[in-house]
Order: sequence, then C-alpha cells, then structure tokens
Amino acid sequence: MNKKQFLQQLDDSLQKLPHDERRDILQDYEEYFTIGLEEGKTEEEIAVSLGSPRQIGKELSASHQVEKAHTTATARNVMRAVWAVIGLGFFNLVIVLGPFIALVGVLAAGWAAGGAFVVSPLLVLFSNLVNWGTFQWFDAFVSIALCGIGLFIVIGMFFATKAITKGFLRYLKFNASLVKGGLRHD
Repeated sequence: MNKKQFLQQLDDSLQKLPHDERRDILQDYEEYFTIGLEEGKTEEEIAVSLGSPRQIGKELSASHQVEKAHTTATARNVMRAVWAVIGLGFFNLVIVLGPFIALVGVLAAGWAAGGAFVVSPLLVLFSNLVNWGTFQWFDAFVSIALCGIGLFIVIGMFFATKAITKGFLRYLKFNASLVKGGLRHD
C-alpha cells in the first residue's frame, strides 16, 4: 500500500470525526511518510510499520468519542463512546457491554424505586378516591414516610449516577488505551 492509498483509507475511517481534527490527523500521518522517506524507507515499508489505517481510524474515533463523553456526559455521548470502544474488538463486546448493561440496570432500578416511593402518597389518595370510605390513617402515614425515604433515594441516585458515569467513562478510556497498545509503565 502506498502513501495515497493509506491516507485515503485512513480518511474514510475517520469520517465521523470533525473536519478540522480529521485534517490534523491526516497531516500527522503525511509527516510520518515524509520522515520515513527521508530515512530511506519506501512508502510500502512506512505503511506496514504504521499498521492498518482502518484500525487506526477505529482507535482514533473511539478516543474522540470517549473524550467527548468525558467533557459532555450526556446519555447520547456515553452510548456513542460505548459503541466506539466495543468496535475496537470482539473481546470488548463482553468486557464493555456486560458492565454497561449491569450499571444501567442498577441505576434504572434505583431511580424506579426512588420514584415509586416519592409518588406513594398520590397512590394512596388515588386508592381512597376509587374506594371511597376506606381511608386509613396508617396508610397515609406510611406513604408519607415512604415519600421521605424516596426523596433520599432520589438524591442519592443523582450523585450515584454522576459518580458511576464518571467511573465508567474512566473505564472506557482505560479499555481503549489497553486495546490500542497495552498499558505503558513509565
């Protein structure tokens, strides 16, 4: 593969990145070819030493998505980062998707429990309206207590969601760096 073919495949692999960032990456790889040619290597040797342009594109796209999710942690950005890291290799399907599904399940359960506890007084009122004449003070007091517990759960889930999102994004960044070339111990 020569320089033109390598850069074309790399450009095709980087289509999801912003234009300016893609241009900077392509300029960097053009410099690799220039330096290699000055050292007396052929374009084919340089292309082989750089690796697969498609894999390079996947790695750079995954890094971009993880950084984007890290700076703006919306559900959409986190999902894009998860899929980009999974795309780095089949092994990541198990290593990334499994914990992601588990964490989403835990968060959904916590938010559902907190929400259910918070709306429990409304459910008691609705029950008393439907079944007129069956009002019991015990039900009212228990539902108010559950509402208070639910508020604490919701507050806790807010902070837990932020912490888990931040921790999972660190895990994605760690996983992406591990797939790119292993961990470097300096």
